[in-house]
Amino acid sequence: MDIKFDLFPEGKTKALTMSYDDGPVFDRRLVEIFNKYGIRGTFHLNSGRLGQDGVVSPDEVSKLYSGHEVAAHAKTHPFLDSIPIESVADEIIEDRKALETLVGYPVKGMSYPYGVYNSKIIEMLAALGIEYSRTVVSHHGFEIPENFLAWHATCHHDDNLMELGKKFLDFAGGGRLKLMYVWGHSFEFDAKNNWNLIEDFCAMMSGKKDIWYATNIEIARYVKALKCLEFSAKRDMAYNPSAISVWINANGKAVEIKSGETVKF
Repeated sequence: MDIKFDLFPEGKTKALTMSYDDGPVFDRRLVEIFNKYGIRGTFHLNSGRLGQDGVVSPDEVSKLYSGHEVAAHAKTHPFLDSIPIESVADEIIEDRKALETLVGYPVKGMSYPYGVYNSKIIEMLAALGIEYSRTVVSHHGFEIPENFLAWHATCHHDDNLMELGKKFLDFAGGGRLKLMYVWGHSFEFDAKNNWNLIEDFCAMMSGKKDIWYATNIEIARYVKALKCLEFSAKRDMAYNPSAISVWINANGKAVEIKSGETVKF
């Protein structure tokens, strides 16, 4: 039995996710563009800054980011490697608590303020309830991270976005999950007067049958569920102990394995 973990939900071969930081008021326009084209992503917020000049207000967070994911970005956006480790814990936990009160679901992801992190911070994130955290490193590829707590993106939106998007659409290599992950800040579009860039990108990527449009946490949870599959010794059966359906490639065919289901090939 030839089995490959190279399919996303519904047997799709690619996934696209977006990641934007800080919660500036320009997120309103960015979300409108995403919603127009069916693009989905994650917005990393500093709960201690909400309502300040140029930042979205707490009372609009739930409605504004509906259909997307709200994630942590530390309460006050400090350099996490420049404060006591106890303060790092407070920054993340207090951010989670405040954001969860606003959105009504567990906040399990984050991005590192200023892209700063170290091994000690990574080691403590799981204990703080964090499942993934994005860096500011770009690899310009379409691979799944080895460590979701140091999740590098494909690119910043000012880093050859359209060229990489076209490459992603044309990419046909099989055998591995293919993910395009774009990050940035919505205020950058206003500062550089290049809103057309993200509009053109979303229009180009919209409505593709082979692309799963997902949030950061959906990607992380799906990959985790794939890795939790249990196979028989002959690899002619698979059991899915996770809470979500997953899809695998078995002898060249897309096979869905639902939550709690055992499938025979």
